[in-house]
Amino acid sequence: MYVSELGDLWHRARTEPVSIHLDSAAASRASNQVIETITAHLWREAERGAYVAQEQITESLDRCRRDIATLVGRQAHELAFRESAKAALRALLTFWNLPISASVWVAKNEFGPNLDEFERRGYAVHTIPSADVYGHVDTDALENMLQFEQPDFIHVCHIGSHSGIVQPVEKIVELARTAGVPVVVDVAQSFGQRNCASGADVVYGTSRKWLAGPRGVGFLAVRGDSVRPAEIESSEAFVAGRLGLGVAIQELQSFGPERVSRELAAIGQFTRERLHGIGSWEVIEPINEPSAIVTLAPPPGWGPSDVLAARDKLRSIGILVTCADSWRAPLSAEQSVLRISPHLDVQRSHLDQLANELRGMGY
Repeated sequence: MYVSELGDLWHRARTEPVSIHLDSAAASRASNQVIETITAHLWREAERGAYVAQEQITESLDRCRRDIATLVGRQAHELAFRESAKAALRALLTFWNLPISASVWVAKNEFGPNLDEFERRGYAVHTIPSADVYGHVDTDALENMLQFEQPDFIHVCHIGSHSGIVQPVEKIVELARTAGVPVVVDVAQSFGQRNCASGADVVYGTSRKWLAGPRGVGFLAVRGDSVRPAEIESSEAFVAGRLGLGVAIQELQSFGPERVSRELAAIGQFTRERLHGIGSWEVIEPINEPSAIVTLAPPPGWGPSDVLAARDKLRSIGILVTCADSWRAPLSAEQSVLRISPHLDVQRSHLDQLANELRGMGY
């Protein structure tokens, strides 16, 4: 029995998996139609030439651009394609006219590689206080801080890579706009899972996670004229992948983004309720956090190598999860965790099997 009402539809659109896939935060399983669309265009390129083939599907690429822009609350002309979320951030920081020693405020769930990009450019990074032990931004504290100081920009991971907490990006954007501070939102883990139309000045993300599009396609949407999308559009394009992303978005639209968001949140809650305390593994997020990313702290005394070994053991029996090391969130994480990220087609039996395996590993 599927946990989600949409689970059967999601499942039937895909080839039967050879494993229990609980790793959508790494990369979801693309649908058969997405795969067929990509393959058909690769054949088109081989038969007609890559540039001729691209000209023939301009309308489909334009629709993909419009659809992404709509989902993130921007206009089509404000959106540029890149190869990944990381490539999008690098392009933004390269072409954005920022001071030499720019200042950036981040939340405690900031993705480690993003911090590396800031450090590489000599930015001064300051952490916004959290409202609770989970790491949600304290918007009251942020409002107070903005009255006395304004950074060059605020960067927020809508949902991080090490934990499934959802940051209050709409409120952050509202407060920052009042203070005249631009906000950049990383939606790599929320695009296709949560509403990403926050009104942020810059939004960037990737195709391969919750939207279940192909790897090798990312995007960047920029408000205003501080960075022109034409400057950051990737010239060497994975056109077939962009077409596949367009199909994945159409599939999301056919299900209804709001309904998908509700059901993924329900799946996250069900998963936490099922796994919390099993074999002394402890759920990190609030049980009702509206996210399908679930992270489990290991039993007492376990180190990073033990969590990695648990991941490998699960993988050896066909259960795909991630060992999320502390480098993913160095401002808040002190240990490696097991990250579980089921999609709409997760079955109760999948979580039961995972629970049984975790019980055998714990105490």
